[in-house]
Amino acid sequence: MKLLDVVATLEDVPAAHLAKGQVGTIVDELSDEVVLVEFADLNGVAYAVEPISVGKLIELRHAPAMAA
Repeated sequence: MKLLDVVATLEDVPAAHLAKGQVGTIVDELSDEVVLVEFADLNGVAYAVEPISVGKLIELRHAPAMAA
């Protein structure tokens, strides 16, 4: 995962009021294992910015990842 990738949480993050499946954007790479993710509503208003382990995220894709 890299800067500006769109991701979703694989589990709830209760401390940040985030549910499994919440969609966000990676805005910083804090280490090889932790990224800073910004969560925003459909109007672009951020409601959470949280450091999250990459193991607790899945990258979302808008195009085929593998050739057919």
